[in-house]
Amino acid sequence: MSVQAAPQAAFRAARTLPEVRQAAEIRRAVFVEEQGLFDGSDRDLRDDDPATIHLIALVDGQVAGTVRIYRLDAPGAWLGDRLAVGAPFRVLQLGAGLVRLAVRTAGARGGDIMHAHIQLPNVAFFERLGWQASGPTEDYVGTPHQPMSIDLRGSL
Repeated sequence: MSVQAAPQAAFRAARTLPEVRQAAEIRRAVFVEEQGLFDGSDRDLRDDDPATIHLIALVDGQVAGTVRIYRLDAPGAWLGDRLAVGAPFRVLQLGAGLVRLAVRTAGARGGDIMHAHIQLPNVAFFERLGWQASGPTEDYVGTPHQPMSIDLRGSL
């Protein structure tokens, strides 16, 4: 009987343009093809802003998931969005690692609070990670989302 090694996951900021493109492909597969939230592409001006940080999960060296984060206009405020994990990798529970990395990264860069728009089926997942509802449910890209926030000062 042969024993296969468990996949090795790593979490970090994308370092190369090919990694950013692979992350964008995962987002397209999730948000355009699977969920139909966007028509053709989920890309927006934030993707081309050099201040946007694209975080990735790598499994055995392959980009398997992503989330992007960026500062908002309010002092100390950040937004995390476009959390996506490729279908073959979802059993590895990479989403939690990506969210934790997003929180640590924004906090390490002086952030006080991070906001996100969470699809309703994912609210409990974010609550388990320490996030709280921060307003009434709203329509975001044609789908109900719960605004949520986390205090970055106590989350490092």
